Amino acid sequence: MSVGRIVGGAFALLLAAGVVYQRVGLARQRREFAPPGQLIDVGGHRLHVNCRGAGSPIVLFESGIAASSLSWSLVAPAVATFTRACAYDRAGLGWSESPSNNARSTEPPQHPWSFERIVRDLCALADHIGPQQKFVLVGHSFGSFVVRAFAARRPDQVVGLVLVDPATEWLTADAQRSRLLRGGQQLSRVGALLAHAGVVRACLALLTGGAPGAPRNFVKIFGPTAAHTLERLVGEVRKLPPELHPTVRALWCQPKCFHAMADHMSVLERGAPQITGVTLRRDIPVVVLSGGNQPAEQLAAHRLMAEASDRGRHAVASKSAHWIQFDEPELIVEAIKQMVTKG
Repeated sequence: MSVGRIVGGAFALLLAAGVVYQRVGLARQRREFAPPGQLIDVGGHRLHVNCRGAGSPIVLFESGIAASSLSWSLVAPAVATFTRACAYDRAGLGWSESPSNNARSTEPPQHPWSFERIVRDLCALADHIGPQQKFVLVGHSFGSFVVRAFAARRPDQVVGLVLVDPATEWLTADAQRSRLLRGGQQLSRVGALLAHAGVVRACLALLTGGAPGAPRNFVKIFGPTAAHTLERLVGEVRKLPPELHPTVRALWCQPKCFHAMADHMSVLERGAPQITGVTLRRDIPVVVLSGGNQPAEQLAAHRLMAEASDRGRHAVASKSAHWIQFDEPELIVEAIKQMVTKG
């Protein structure tokens, strides 16, 4: 038998073992990490939303481009002490289903994603959790664009917006940003394949089991940008309560999350004109919180976003980077509380 056949056979066995390892892990995590909230059918697929507390207006949280409802774990419980707080997962992320032909599928969706569909999902979810009720909407990064679009579509339902470090820098089309977004989509598709083969699960197990060098060295195969992104994301996740770390790891072992991340990047790449075309009524209160490490041009863009409202306010979270909800969650809670009280 040739060396090539031996190597090929060994690779096939290793791949098969990885697939089995992944399937067993998925079955186990479905039992151990059940959705903390409920799954709501929004038309062909179900979105996970976790509500707590009571009162009105309802505070509805929209996460960053590849983040889940867990990113509000330091904010939502505090808000729930004075009103109802609901954090949800966009399609394909967290516990939400992918909008594929088979709503229970972990495969990539069969239909193209769009910013319009993301906004429709949010509208359908709001109709379920609070029909005819008023909302304060809180959006982080890419999520800021989604809640602004909701407010433009349903201004009479919106008490106010809290926009947490909006990702306005990605709305200016240039060659470098397009290249980064397309590269991110490719890396995400590769990540989905690696998740199917159990590689992501193994890397996360090593990362949290005392051997962080192995997965980091593996990611370096895809270049310094991917390695730096992994380091940054891992650093942000570590700011969550330690008891949530196993849940985050379990969610990111699912191929659907990587497919969803790629599709959201595609939406950001193609949907910039639609996002920038959103116009709000000037009487809707808006608070824009900027990370303290943002450059001057980003801070200027955030100020303009706040000044587009007659009741707008811009503030800089001086101790925070992009994820203000991890670094200074109390600033977001206070901004929400003021809107709820005045609303």
